[in-house]
Amino acid sequence: MEAPRRVLILCTGNSCRSIMAEALMNHLGQGRFQALSAGSSPAGYVHPRSLDTLKRHGIDPGRPYSKSWNEFSGQPFDLVITVCDQAAGEHCPIFPGQPAKLHWSTPDPAKAGGTEADIDAAFDRAFFMLKDRIERMLSPA
Repeated sequence: MEAPRRVLILCTGNSCRSIMAEALMNHLGQGRFQALSAGSSPAGYVHPRSLDTLKRHGIDPGRPYSKSWNEFSGQPFDLVITVCDQAAGEHCPIFPGQPAKLHWSTPDPAKAGGTEADIDAAFDRAFFMLKDRIERMLSPA
């Protein structure tokens, strides 16, 4: 069996979208990927609704924590994915091996307002947007 592809998923705060994408990719990839996540300006916490959303949809979030992308500087990755527009425009650390880069613009559910149901719906929208992109990436061409 070949080694899993190393994937780094970047966001600004590393508290919502990148956390969900990391768990989804590790779950859906079934050992084909080793996904990690980080942020350009880490929030210092994982948004509880990110974890609740993952669990509600049967995805084990593991033990994520909000961390800086500098933690992975100099490490090789096969793929680097940005999930927020702000992080996509920032100057990333150098990752050796010239990893492929993707940008998946995903609205930040942490900025959602309204009722509890509205906020849950925003997290679900982000979850399903990320899940769809990962499933498309995993499906044979």
